[in-house]
Amino acid sequence: MAVSAIIVTIGAKAYLKSCLDSLFAQSYIPFEIIVIDNSLKHDFIHEINRLYPSVRTFAGSENLFYAAGINKGIELSEGEFVLCLNDDIVLDKNFIQEALKGFKVRKNIGMVSGKFLRRDRETLDSTGLFLSIWRTAKERGYGKPDLRQFEKNGLIFGVNGAAAFYRRQMLDEIKSRGDYFDSRFKMFYEDLDLCWRANKSGWQSYYISSAVVYHVRGGSFRPDFGIDKAIARKYLNDQLLYGLIKNRYLTILKNETLFGFLLHSIPILIYDLCAWFYVIFFRPKVIKLFFHRKEGKSLNNYHVN
Repeated sequence: MAVSAIIVTIGAKAYLKSCLDSLFAQSYIPFEIIVIDNSLKHDFIHEINRLYPSVRTFAGSENLFYAAGINKGIELSEGEFVLCLNDDIVLDKNFIQEALKGFKVRKNIGMVSGKFLRRDRETLDSTGLFLSIWRTAKERGYGKPDLRQFEKNGLIFGVNGAAAFYRRQMLDEIKSRGDYFDSRFKMFYEDLDLCWRANKSGWQSYYISSAVVYHVRGGSFRPDFGIDKAIARKYLNDQLLYGLIKNRYLTILKNETLFGFLLHSIPILIYDLCAWFYVIFFRPKVIKLFFHRKEGKSLNNYHVN
């Protein structure tokens, strides 16, 4: 089972090196590792090439952001299975070996997720991605202590894009506008959009509890005091918050059925009232961004879910 591992990075802190080290320490080593560099720093990628000569790198002249960056990596890769990673992920040494078991459950398993733990290795970050009644991405177990309450393997709605394993056949079948991930999203909700499209096409996701990863939630785009904290919108700048809100609407418009929208209209309305109350009274500058076609330049320094 040939595995391609793809990492998108902006070169923040020492995240990429830790992620790469965990890939090379795997009991099942990928046959290729590709790094998409959005840092726009030539010295950074030259150092990566020096330290990891077997890693393939791609550094463009502009920030591709997360969605388009992963798309580029998938296009360059050849593996039957594609592991997409944020650079603030560290893999347990048996992650790939255990996660691959999920694809063997049945032929229509197109996505596999493992157990995400925070860097303290005691707090859950995700045990599967689900579609909430608010039509948002819901991470099962998010922020709860790991008491081994999610040890049962089984079907889930989707996989968190920070460490997402995909079957290439599925990715090829569910392309949207010629993209694997919709590049209009740049970052935020791109993983939920892909999972929703996959579900509609008959593909399923599987959770393997023994496939463990360690995640620094928001490591590359939040200030240090906001890392691993709940209510992400509090720690996003105005452009990122605008993208978060916009992409949720785009995800719903692309994927929701009329019946589903009517069925969930009240929760959607409640969520929007709360979200816009926060924007109007605490982040009014975000409103102006909805009247501009071009997103702010400060997005150029960020990716990651």
